[in-house]
Amino acid sequence: MTEQLDPRGVRFAAAVTTVVLAAILLTGSGVLAVLQAVVFAIPVAAGMRFSPYGALYRMLLAPRLGPPSEREDATPVRFSQAVGLVFTAVAAVGYLSGVIALGIVATACALVAAFLNAAFGFCLGCEMYGLIARVRTAR
Repeated sequence: MTEQLDPRGVRFAAAVTTVVLAAILLTGSGVLAVLQAVVFAIPVAAGMRFSPYGALYRMLLAPRLGPPSEREDATPVRFSQAVGLVFTAVAAVGYLSGVIALGIVATACALVAAFLNAAFGFCLGCEMYGLIARVRTAR
């Protein structure tokens, strides 16, 4: 059985990510972009249960909310974390190498995706995962 996630935790993580990415855009901080990339890299490498923002949700909010009414498959979410990792790594390289426009564009792309998930529950990375799966099946 695949790992199942509380969708409220996924949206919480997206909200925290949105705030961090907005801070990166406002400050132009390559170091903060590296830290966010690490936050994405941990669940990509080790599994969603090791997500720092997910752990924060489980410690602070989940006990107050009670059990979720539904669960979602972790695989598409983990893929979306990998996409976020790529964008924030590119942003970090841009900011730290002085190619600020690259940092801004990569951060802005990641910010849009995180905001859509946080505000509307629409996960672009998850949608990409589903599209890729359908294309692979059609072959």
